[in-house]
Amino acid sequence: MKIVVVTLPRFQEVGMRIAKFLEAESLPYSESVFADLYGKCDVIIGVMSAGIAVRGCAPLLTDKWHDPAVIVVTPDMRYAIPVLGGHHGGNEVAKRLADLGVEPVISTATEVMGRPSVEETARSGGFTIVNRSSTREVNGAILDGDVPIVRVQAPKIVIADPGVSVLVTNSPYVIGIGCRLGTTADEIRSAVSTACKDADIPEDSVTLFATTIKKFHEKGLHEGIASLSGNLIFLDDETINKQIPVTSSRAEMLGLCGVAEPCALALSKTGTLILKKTVYGRVTVAIGR
Repeated sequence: MKIVVVTLPRFQEVGMRIAKFLEAESLPYSESVFADLYGKCDVIIGVMSAGIAVRGCAPLLTDKWHDPAVIVVTPDMRYAIPVLGGHHGGNEVAKRLADLGVEPVISTATEVMGRPSVEETARSGGFTIVNRSSTREVNGAILDGDVPIVRVQAPKIVIADPGVSVLVTNSPYVIGIGCRLGTTADEIRSAVSTACKDADIPEDSVTLFATTIKKFHEKGLHEGIASLSGNLIFLDDETINKQIPVTSSRAEMLGLCGVAEPCALALSKTGTLILKKTVYGRVTVAIGR
C-alpha cells in the first residue's frame, strides 16, 4: 500500500512525524498535488482542514474502486478522519495512527457496528472483489445479520446473482484479454508472456484475467488461462460499457466499447493502464493496475 502525506507548510513538522511513522512519502501542499497523486498512490493523508482536502479531490472523483482513500488529520494530531475510501484503506490507516495518539473517526456503517464488510473480508484474505456492484446489497445484509462465506474449490464454474459478492485471489495487475474465434491455448500463453515483458512486469505477478462473456465458449482461452493458474472472469456488457477505453476498438460491432482495455480497467485498482491495447497475433491484451 503506497501512502503519501500532504502537508500545509505551517504543519510540516506534524506531516513529517506521520510520514516517518507510516514509512510514507511526504509532499508539501500545492493546488495541483491531489491531481498529481491520483492514480499513483493508495492513500493520501492531508494534514489540513477537511474543506481543503475535499475541494482538492472533488473534481477528480470517479468511483470508490479507483479513487485513492483520503484521510484528513487535524493539525493538532487529535483526529484522523477518512473522508474517502474508508473501506479501501482509509479506515485501516486511520486506525494505525492511533499508536501516535491520533483518534480515528470512522463513519462506515459496517465498521461502526463492528461487522466485517465485503471489502474488509477481501483485504484481510488477500482477495479481489470481482462483481463490485454487489457490495452495497451484501454489506446491507451484513448489517442485518450473519452472511455466510462459501469457498468453492476448483474446478468449478460460478454464476452469481446480483446479491452475491465473488472474491478471487488478489493480483496487483489485471489483464484484459480478447481473442479471435478458435484461438489456441498456446496463442493465449504466448500473448500473455509477451505482454508482461512489454509492460516490464513478472508474468507470475498476474493472476486475474478478464474478458467479455461473449468469449465464454472459447476453449483455448479457458485452457490457456488455466495453465497460467489464473482466474478468468467473464464480464457482462453493462460492466464493460461503463468503462472509458483509451483506444478505439472494432468491438463496437458487438455492441461493446472494447474488450481488452475496458475489461482491464473494470477490475483494476487504480483505473489506469500500464499497457494499452496491444495485438499479438490473434490475441489482444491490455494490462491494468
